[in-house]
Amino acid sequence: MLHRLRDYDFILIITPLLLAAFGVVMIYSASMVTAVVEGHESTYYLFRQLQWFSLGLVGFIFCSIFPYKYYHKLMKPIVLVIIGLLLAVLLFGDVRNNARSWLSLGFINLQPAEFAKLGLIMYLASVYSKKQEYINDFSKGVLPPLILTCIILGFIVMQPDIGTASIIFIIVSTIIFSSGIRYKHLMLLTAVGVGIILLALPYMVTDERITRFTGAYQPFETPDTDGYHLIQSYLAIGVGGLTGEGLGQSIQKLGYLMEAHTDFIMAIVAEELGFIGVLIVIGMLALIVLRGIFISRKCRDSFGALLALGVSSMVGIQAFINLGSISGILPITGVTLPFISYGGSSLLVLMISMGILNNIAKKVKQQEQQDVNHNQAHDHSTGKRNSSHFTGGGRKWQN
Repeated sequence: MLHRLRDYDFILIITPLLLAAFGVVMIYSASMVTAVVEGHESTYYLFRQLQWFSLGLVGFIFCSIFPYKYYHKLMKPIVLVIIGLLLAVLLFGDVRNNARSWLSLGFINLQPAEFAKLGLIMYLASVYSKKQEYINDFSKGVLPPLILTCIILGFIVMQPDIGTASIIFIIVSTIIFSSGIRYKHLMLLTAVGVGIILLALPYMVTDERITRFTGAYQPFETPDTDGYHLIQSYLAIGVGGLTGEGLGQSIQKLGYLMEAHTDFIMAIVAEELGFIGVLIVIGMLALIVLRGIFISRKCRDSFGALLALGVSSMVGIQAFINLGSISGILPITGVTLPFISYGGSSLLVLMISMGILNNIAKKVKQQEQQDVNHNQAHDHSTGKRNSSHFTGGGRKWQN
């Protein structure tokens, strides 16, 4: 039993679980006032996130054990389910914050776009690993998966959820770039991507998004409207200083900073736990990303390597966009902070992703151990052969 446990990557077990547990604590701290104002108990968001954390823990354990190579056989049903959910949310989804992104199933609310991120990573990793012999053939190896990618991205943009669509676009670009595609095909895809973005701009650029953009880069010119949220975020970060005001002592969460437990939860972390707390969270997120990239480089099969890279990219890109939004580097897009922000679908997908990444890490460790055992056996057999030929002073050659 202990031998089997050693095969797992403890960095990828402990770090995500600590981040998710810390997120539950911060969600309670950031949401207690909001919950009461909305007519709930102060623990409303805490218990809801705990439920998702429990479900995510089950997914994490299962995916850590389930061999990732079998996902190849599950790609068709996974893709069909994702497309079905995205269609369902467009037809029957709930509208929140001017976006039809949520699908109510009675006992549970899902955000299909979150599942689309992981599903698309798995699909592209599977396709590009199977079609390595066609990777230089644009019509056979490159174009078919891109068509499906564009369909899924189109459904998400129609919600509209530009933040998630942007994350998926960058992840897809990362996987394609790392798959071994020809340089000229890469340039062609880049040109096509830029063209699609330019064509879509008239439909994507709305008054609301323009105000978000101006609010991000000129917040103090419109302090009561477009720039309000960012200014409140600045205040929370500034008040926190080095060590913070103390857990639960935030002022900005008392109705000043909207979405304190979701998009802007890192601002509350900064206010309550200071720069040190923020640095620890960023460091743990960076550790997951770097560890995932390391595993991707070590993995010997292209499916596992691309899958690990895609999952690592998802965490890193999402974290960067969220942190950029609360600090004014990027416009506010509604992208949550991985593991920390309130959001059941996001947490569940992240925990499942970490389970998959852990299973890939387990396979890498086992392969490395097999190499060590093989080399030791080879050295031992070589030593035995040599001992039959070499003698010196009555003493046999010893390995």
